[in-house]
Amino acid sequence: MRTEPGGRVNGALPAQVELTTVPGLAGLYRQALALAVRRRVRLSPTPSVLPAVRHRVGGVAVDLGGLTRFQHLLGSAARDVLPSAYLHTLAFPVAMSVLTRADFPLPLLGMVHLSNEVHQERQISAFEKLDVVSWSEDLRPHPAGLQVDLVTEIGVDGIRVWSGRSVYLARGMRLETPDPGERGPKDRPAFSTPATTGLWRLDADTGRRYAAVSGDWNPIHLSGLTARALGMKTAIAHGMYLAARMVDEAVPAPAGPLAWRIDFASPVLLPGTVTTSFLHRGTRDDERIDVVGWSAARQRSHFTGWVRAE
Repeated sequence: MRTEPGGRVNGALPAQVELTTVPGLAGLYRQALALAVRRRVRLSPTPSVLPAVRHRVGGVAVDLGGLTRFQHLLGSAARDVLPSAYLHTLAFPVAMSVLTRADFPLPLLGMVHLSNEVHQERQISAFEKLDVVSWSEDLRPHPAGLQVDLVTEIGVDGIRVWSGRSVYLARGMRLETPDPGERGPKDRPAFSTPATTGLWRLDADTGRRYAAVSGDWNPIHLSGLTARALGMKTAIAHGMYLAARMVDEAVPAPAGPLAWRIDFASPVLLPGTVTTSFLHRGTRDDERIDVVGWSAARQRSHFTGWVRAE
C-alpha cells in the first residue's frame, strides 16, 4: 500500500471516519493498553499496512479556562488568540484515535516522538469553531525500527488554517519485506555547544502540570514510579511542553502566519535544567529563530528547532 501526501492511498482519498466528539486521551491510552495485551497473547493480529482512513471532528469549541491555564503554565500573557502549540494539544486526541485503531500496525505504548513541524496560515481566535482531521502516512524503515508520519489539519469554515506533521518511531519493528534502502544505526555527530541565552528549570511536577492542561496523562511523564513501570529511568518532560515553550519564547505574540519545527534528540529528565540558545538569523523581512536545548552537565542535546513568524 502506498500512502501519499494529503492522505491519498494509491492515488485515491481514504475513507473518512466522523467522530461525534473529541475523544478523551485517558480512554485512548486504556484502549492502546488493551490492544497491546490482545496482540501479545495473539488474540488480535498485527497488521502490516497503515489504515486507509482519516478521522475527523467538526465544530470543536475552545475551553477558555483550559486555554488560560495553558498560557499560565508557559508564563505567557492571557490572550484570546490560540497559541500554535495549543492547537496541537486540542487536535492531539483526534490524531491519537488513529494510532489506537485495531488496524494500526505499530504499538502506541512505547512509541518515540521524533519531531514536529507546523505551518499556520493565520492567527486563530479562541471563539472560532474548529474542524480537525488526522491520518497516518509513510510507514518506512528507521535504523532503530519503523517510523510513521501522523498528519493533522485544522480548518475554519472549510479553509485550512493550521497543519502539523508529527514523526513517531516504533523501536525494534521491521517491515515484512525489508526495504533495500534500509541501513544500520548512524553515529550522531558530536554535540557542539552554541551560545547560551537562557535556562529552563523544570520541577519534578512539570509533567503532571502539563498533563493537567493538555489531558495527556501518559505515565512516563507523571512520576518516577509510573515511568519506571514502563521501562524509563525516571519521568521525562512532554515533548510538546518543550515545543510550546520554544515557540512562545521565540515569538511571544505572533500577529500573522507562523511556522516552526522541533526535533527531539534525548529526553529531559524531571526534575532537570535545560540550557537554551535562541539565535536570530536572516533579515528583518525573512527572520528565523534557531533554537537548541541541551544538558550542560552531560553536554548532550535535548532538541533543536526553529521558529519563523511570516
